[in-house]
Amino acid sequence: MLISWRKQTTEEKPRGDREELEELLLAIAGEDREALGRLYAKTRGAVYAAALAVVHNAVEAQDVTQDVYVQVWEKAGLYTCQGKPMSWLLAVTRNLARSRTRWAGWGSELKETEWEAIPAEAPRVTPEDRLFLQEALAQLPDGDREVVLLYAVSGLRHREIADLLGIPLNTALSRYSRALAKLRKTVKGWEEQ
Repeated sequence: MLISWRKQTTEEKPRGDREELEELLLAIAGEDREALGRLYAKTRGAVYAAALAVVHNAVEAQDVTQDVYVQVWEKAGLYTCQGKPMSWLLAVTRNLARSRTRWAGWGSELKETEWEAIPAEAPRVTPEDRLFLQEALAQLPDGDREVVLLYAVSGLRHREIADLLGIPLNTALSRYSRALAKLRKTVKGWEEQ
């Protein structure tokens, strides 16, 4: 009787992103290649942004992104359904990116051409907007920039970002708030020029 109640409530309730990502990970664990393709299509922008926030190099971020999905294919069976599939995926991304930066000694600032490699999910983002965004984000400290990118690109909530980065929720919130204030100040200063 409990099983039929659960079945009814899940059928009546619209499926959310978390549930869909968990289903995709379970299918990938069963070696479903199409599920891997769907997961890639849904999450590649967030994974790339998380990698870019760590390695600061577009080519290396693309390599890390590819490595993440290879790792997901190999390790999807280790994922435990806890309602945090995106956090798990971004933790894999962050770990691979950190390993790559330690191994190769990267970590320099992004060059202008590297920002162009960020996937444009929204067609309304113009090249001028990208340059503007690059300049504004370059004004932020690494930790603040990482929180902003994870929030804006991946759609993670602040609590999820805090868990992913291993920082208190208040720290994630203050970094985000501080970053937005600095971005507003930067934009206002440019508008006055």
